[in-house]
Amino acid sequence: MDAPADLTPAGEVALLPSAEVVAAPVRPQRALFGLSRQAMVAAVAGLCVIVMGLAVAAPVLKPDLLFRRTPPRLAVMPIVDDSNDARGAAMAADVTARLTDGFAKIQNISVVAPRLAAKGGDSTAAPAASSDYELRGELERRDQSWTLRARIIKAATGEVQSVVAASVAADEADAQLAQSRLVAGVGHGLARRLNEILESRVPRPQAAGASAGGDKVAVEQALASINQTTRERFGAAQAMLQKALSDDPDNLDIAVALASLQMRGIQMVWFSPEEAVAVEAKANATLEQALRSKPNSIPVLEAYCRFLSATNHFVESLVTCAKALSFDPWNGSALYLIGLGQIFLGRHDDALATFRQADRYDTPPASRWTWLLGAGLANLLMGRDEEALPWLQRSIAITPASGRSHLLLAAAYQRSGRFEEARAAIAEGLRLRPGTTRLNVSPPLKNVSPVNIAAWERIVQAEVDAGLPEQ
Repeated sequence: MDAPADLTPAGEVALLPSAEVVAAPVRPQRALFGLSRQAMVAAVAGLCVIVMGLAVAAPVLKPDLLFRRTPPRLAVMPIVDDSNDARGAAMAADVTARLTDGFAKIQNISVVAPRLAAKGGDSTAAPAASSDYELRGELERRDQSWTLRARIIKAATGEVQSVVAASVAADEADAQLAQSRLVAGVGHGLARRLNEILESRVPRPQAAGASAGGDKVAVEQALASINQTTRERFGAAQAMLQKALSDDPDNLDIAVALASLQMRGIQMVWFSPEEAVAVEAKANATLEQALRSKPNSIPVLEAYCRFLSATNHFVESLVTCAKALSFDPWNGSALYLIGLGQIFLGRHDDALATFRQADRYDTPPASRWTWLLGAGLANLLMGRDEEALPWLQRSIAITPASGRSHLLLAAAYQRSGRFEEARAAIAEGLRLRPGTTRLNVSPPLKNVSPVNIAAWERIVQAEVDAGLPEQ
């Protein structure tokens, strides 16, 4: 920093003043803001030190501690009607409104809805306010289906960030359900991609030799291998992620995916008690580290929500899953885990409503069997056995390998007076889950509401009446 004009630079010799200057009367120094000249010089020097200190600390401190960031702005443009169908324009407008409302729920962005300007009798989109991203899409009808295709575009460059398409049957009797599933189908994918873009600002170390994008491929392949939720597929997915993590041990994304997968294994009782203790401890450490690094990441929040649910911390799981929904309002997996928490807390009506909401969104499709099973279980717990049957049957049609679904189906059949079907369902459940008895068929009951425990006991008794061994 340059020395002030009235100070002698270090290392130089001050010149003696002339006699005229010495003889001149001393004038009082002018004060500024009540400070003398010397005080002002000291204040400026101190400010320079502070600024230099902040510059040094900037790489260490989070930017938000120095400057508050403005949330990224997303402009949702009107969905274009390419359907050549009389209902197309109205449906496109409704889909636009639903997308706008959904993205407006996401807490770390702001949404700009374009104004409609009348032009030649038609409503056309006026230019939106300045935005960071734009959501554009088209609705079309082909053959016997409606298809919504949407993309997120970086406004400054026109670069397409993500493209997602969803389709529903054109003969769907419930128009509101069709719109809900179209919007959820694209909204879920675009919200996750937007979250990934925003979270990518958080740097992570790249291991030597690790390929960019390799972690995403490993995670996607592992998840694809467990869509049918069999023990064999679970083992293959776990081995795949463990191999990827050994190749890139600092990769937090793979570690989170592995922890989330292993929590599914705990929920399905695919680990021995000793293994489960070690897996839980490792997953807890991994997820706490991930939350510190990426507190707004959807995969991290999902994984931690699943961990809390699998370890019977139901109140905490409701909070964490709700945060995951605040970044992806169409997240059926988070809704399922919320419903599961509500079940174990004895809030069976709330749980059924949550599972129904997940079914209206139907995203992601790979998890569809879970909220169908949840809705069947909620009805069973409330004694609505006939209503439970179609939910359980739909779940089994998608994923028959869990075994638990068949045991619950047996209870519904037994209490509905369909005894032969109940015995057949028990036999299939025992084939898929050999060794299951009255003593181990119930889930862990730590932190479970007494209301739920009593309802579970009634279900288990029905299973025993249908042929479940006592011990």
